[in-house]
Amino acid sequence: MNIELQFSGGMELLFDGQRSIKVVLPSNVTTMRDLIAHTKDHYLKERPELFVQGDSVRPGILVLINDADWELEGELEYELAEKDVIVFISTLHGG
Repeated sequence: MNIELQFSGGMELLFDGQRSIKVVLPSNVTTMRDLIAHTKDHYLKERPELFVQGDSVRPGILVLINDADWELEGELEYELAEKDVIVFISTLHGG
């Protein structure tokens, strides 16, 4: 399955400066829960504690699935589909 991951609000710094990654997922990655673990294991370059907490993203990270808040889509249980665009945006900023 082909999807696109996008990172913004500082999240891209954890992914080697990449704002967008086109991904071909293995067949065992079917839900957002699976995708978060897969993203952490294969694409995250530094400081995993700033991206994940348990099996989800850290509080303060907004997740969009095809431009909709993931809370409207079932969060971790959302079943991924071909050509989904998943966006991770950090809402935590220093001051």
